[in-house]
Order: sequence, then C-alpha cells, then structure tokens
Amino acid sequence: MIIGLTGSIGMGKSAVAAMFADEGVPVFDADATVHRLQAAGGRLVPAIEAAFPGSTANGAVDRVRLGAAVFSDDAAIKQLEAIVHPAVGEERAAFLAKHAGRRVVFDIPLLFETGGDRKVDRVVVVSASPDVQRARVLARPGMTAEKFATILARQTPDAEKRARAHHVIHTDTSFDDTRAQVRAVLASLEI
Repeated sequence: MIIGLTGSIGMGKSAVAAMFADEGVPVFDADATVHRLQAAGGRLVPAIEAAFPGSTANGAVDRVRLGAAVFSDDAAIKQLEAIVHPAVGEERAAFLAKHAGRRVVFDIPLLFETGGDRKVDRVVVVSASPDVQRARVLARPGMTAEKFATILARQTPDAEKRARAHHVIHTDTSFDDTRAQVRAVLASLEI
C-alpha cells in the first residue's frame, strides 16, 4: 500500500513524515531527494546549469540563484519541473522496488499539483489553522509575507486538499496528539 502524504507549506508535513518513519513505515522524501540530486555532484546539476546559466556554484545548484531565476516565472518553473520531476520519479520507483510488498509513505509536497494522488492508494493531508501555518512559515529564515503569498498561490488550497484526502492529520495540536493521529491512520489501514 502506498500512502501519499502531502500538505501545504508550514503545515508540519515533515514532522508527520518522521512520525510515520518512527512507526516503522519506510518514507520516500521527495524534497530530500531533490536536494540530493541538486547537491555537489548530483546528477541534475549539469541539466539545471544548462537550462538556467549561473544557477550553480561549486558543483551544486545554488538554490538562492535558481530561485531568483524561476520564482516569478511560470514558464521557467515548468522548465525546471521538466528536469526535476522525471528524476524524482525514477528515485521513487527505485524506493518502491526496494520496499516491495510493504506499506510505504510517499512524502510529496505537490502531490495533488503533480497528479501524484492518482499513483497512491490513500492520501493523507497534513493541515493546521491558517494562523498557525502563517506563523510557522514567516518564522523561517529569509521568508517574507510576499514570498509566502506567492508560494500559497501555486499550491492547491488547504481546504481542497482536505476535501480530496482519505485522512487529515491536524498539527495545530500537541506532538502527542499528532502522533496519536498518525497511529490511528495506520491502524485504519491495517490489511
């Protein structure tokens, strides 16, 4: 069984993914995979530099430079996604083959936006109140209200994600309560 885990920026998805891992469920982290593929020596570095000259430094993608090149340009974002998404898909397939026959979690921030929800058996959405989300995001280094608004505009709204999910985990409670919700989801998926 493949569990698709998603949630908008600042919802606590990484913490929930770690809780699934703590429960013994293998987790494929799409963001971590992208970071690895774009790190020094990563296989996407040459293609990204070719598409976005000056976006790398010291053999790695410079995320600040790349962000400046694509952040407000939909065509550039699509070009970047055309480079990144197939490579992440290959990594995800290898992860799935390694864990064949087991229940796994695909931690994919843009699960709905990329159509990934059609490739999983169950969707779990991580959610929090807008006030909690905003406070979490604006506490991040380098984050501004304008950048946050731009990111939100590119993501499927939280209400729509919750409506499309099989399960919703609320993270504007305690860690213990969130962990209990993770365990309840897993218990409901016992085969």
